[in-house]
Amino acid sequence: MNQSQTQNRRILLASRPTGWPTTDNFKHVTEAVPEPGPKEVLVRALWLSVDPYMRGRMSAAKSYAKPVEIGEVMTGGMVGQVVKSNHKAFAPGEIVEGSLGWQDYAVADAALLRKIDPRLAPIQTAVGILGMPGMTAYFATLEVCQPKAGDTVLVSGAAGAVGQIVGQIAKINGCRAVGIAGGDDKLAYIQRELGFDAVINYKTSNDLSKAVAAACPNGVDVYFDNVGGAVSEAVFNNLAFKARIVICGQISQYNIDKPDLGPRNLRYMLVNRARMEGFLVWDWRDRYPEALRRMAGWIKEGKIKYSEHVTEGLEKTPDAFIAMLKGANLGKALVKVADPA
Repeated sequence: MNQSQTQNRRILLASRPTGWPTTDNFKHVTEAVPEPGPKEVLVRALWLSVDPYMRGRMSAAKSYAKPVEIGEVMTGGMVGQVVKSNHKAFAPGEIVEGSLGWQDYAVADAALLRKIDPRLAPIQTAVGILGMPGMTAYFATLEVCQPKAGDTVLVSGAAGAVGQIVGQIAKINGCRAVGIAGGDDKLAYIQRELGFDAVINYKTSNDLSKAVAAACPNGVDVYFDNVGGAVSEAVFNNLAFKARIVICGQISQYNIDKPDLGPRNLRYMLVNRARMEGFLVWDWRDRYPEALRRMAGWIKEGKIKYSEHVTEGLEKTPDAFIAMLKGANLGKALVKVADPA
C-alpha cells in the first residue's frame, strides 16, 4: 500500500440537526486505512452520492432504516475501486458500488457490493440513472403508477435525479409529462432537452392549484410525489378519476422545525377514487437486473438523457449534501473523490 493509501479521511455525524443541516453537524477525521477480513473487500472511493433520504437517516425518529448514530460515518452510496479482496468474486482494480459512506476507504461484506462494468456507461451512473435514482423512477412509475398511453403524468421535484427520469419514462410510454420545479433554468432544461410537455415553477406561481389546472386541463392521472406539502395539496385539487399517486419523497418536510399542516384536501382522493401508495426502492431489488438492462437500452437509443451536478473533493461532501437539499442541483448530485488507478 503506497503512502496515499495509509490515511483514510472520514466524515462522521457529529450531531443531529434541528431544521436545516449545517456543516457543524459533521466531523472530519483521519484514521488508518482498515484491513478487510474474511470474505470482505477494501474499496477506495471514486464517487459519492448525496440524496434526500440521507436527511432522514440523520434523525433519531423511527423510519424504514436505522438512523446513523452520532460518531458513525455518514451513510451514502459510493462507486469505488477494489484495493484488496478476500473474496473470489472481486479482484483488485474492479469497479464496485455499495452503501459505503462518506470516506476515502471502506471495508465491505462482498455480498453487499455490486460489480460495475465501465464499458456500459460512465461509472458514476451506478449511483445515478443506473443506480438507486434510476431504479426508483423505473419501478415507482411503471409498477406502482402503471401509466397508460394518453395519461397526464405530473412529477414534483422534476429537475432532480429521479424526477427527470420519471418524465422521460412517461414519454416513452405515450403519456403527457408535466414537471414542477423551482427555477426557470431547470424548467427550461426539462422541457427543451428532456421533452416535458409542460412545466410549473412553484416558486413564482401566485396560485399553484390554478397553475396545475392550466398545465393539466384533463386532470392529473399519475402524480409522482417527491416533495409533499403545499405542492401536493395543489396537485390533489386537480386529480383525475382513478388517479394513481406514489409517495417517493417528502423533501419539503425534512427540514421543518415543527410539523406542517400538510394536505387538507384529501376529499379529492375520495371523490376521484384515487389510489396512493408509498414507495421504497429496496423492495424491488430482486428485479434490478431487468430494469438496468432496459434503462441502459433507453440511454443508448437516446430515449433517456440525464444530467449531473458534480462537486469536487471528499471534504466538500457536507456542502454538496446541504446544497442538494436546498435545490441547487440540476439532475444527480455527486461528489467526485478520485480517478480510478
